[in-house]
Amino acid sequence: MSKEYKVGLVGVGAVGSEMVKVLRDRKFPCGKVQVFASRERDEEIAGEMFHVSQATKDCFNGLDIVLFSGGTAASLEFREAVVAAGAVMIDNSRAFRQEPDVPLVVPQVNPEDLDWNRGVIANPNCTTAIMLEAVAPLHRAKKLRRLVASTYQAASGAGAKGMEELDLQTREIAEGRTPTVSAFAHQLAYNLIPHIDKFDPENGYTLEELKMRNEARKMLHAPELLVSCTSVRIPVPRAHSESLNLEFEEPVTPDEARAILSKSEGVTVVDDPANNLYPMPMDATGKYDVLVGRIRQDISRTDGRGLDLFVSGDQLLRGAALNAVEIAEKLIERKLI
Repeated sequence: MSKEYKVGLVGVGAVGSEMVKVLRDRKFPCGKVQVFASRERDEEIAGEMFHVSQATKDCFNGLDIVLFSGGTAASLEFREAVVAAGAVMIDNSRAFRQEPDVPLVVPQVNPEDLDWNRGVIANPNCTTAIMLEAVAPLHRAKKLRRLVASTYQAASGAGAKGMEELDLQTREIAEGRTPTVSAFAHQLAYNLIPHIDKFDPENGYTLEELKMRNEARKMLHAPELLVSCTSVRIPVPRAHSESLNLEFEEPVTPDEARAILSKSEGVTVVDDPANNLYPMPMDATGKYDVLVGRIRQDISRTDGRGLDLFVSGDQLLRGAALNAVEIAEKLIERKLI
């Protein structure tokens, strides 16, 4: 990475701030990141002062890579302008994830899909990214047939406003006051909410749950993969967790799974229940790797083809900022920019 690349960033919320941190921490070969948002201002981002320019369709000229964390509307508005400027758009919104001409990528899962990009690459949903870090290596070895997931998603999945509301509600309850409810459908502190995103009236699943199915199928190149998910918001500031029940085409033992996962990039096996060691969101917070543990045979089956496991991962990193920067690194490695 001897060349210095010109990088832009659209959006300066929780994910945008993490992107700046990750670029710096990984010593990505770029100068000062050019930051764009809905209005011009000076702002401190990740401990560094930036001049934030107003995003316009003419602001991407001369850039090599533009990271988008500004939401679906901004991604849709500026896609053509980024591509016309000759830059690569790495998008964290839902805008293009199911578009057939847009690769949906986690570099440890399907880097080969970057080869057919046409200037736009999508980040998957954070829960999908965390799940597939653990599931993809097992799928490659044993071929996954069916997946049932329950997700336990942190307040930060709703952005900075979600974390702030959880803190506020906790203080209000401690002081005997009625908690403020704005960012979520119900009080989150001392509670959990089995509802993330809108409900599909036809099948009763939320859009968050359907993303897990649709994105896993696309990224694993497994259009017939059977997936069912229940997504739950929990009163944890940061890092999502997931309980996964997996059915494979071939028998697999917990020891085989541990051996596969222990050699997998982006995964740390934390699996010693006798000593109370297993994945937890407080341990995954701020970590690049997804933590995987509670690996055990599915005792409801007699064919040895089922496993249960538990994962925790920092969704702001693994599910968003880190993944976007790793996509950029992989583009350079594969000589695609």
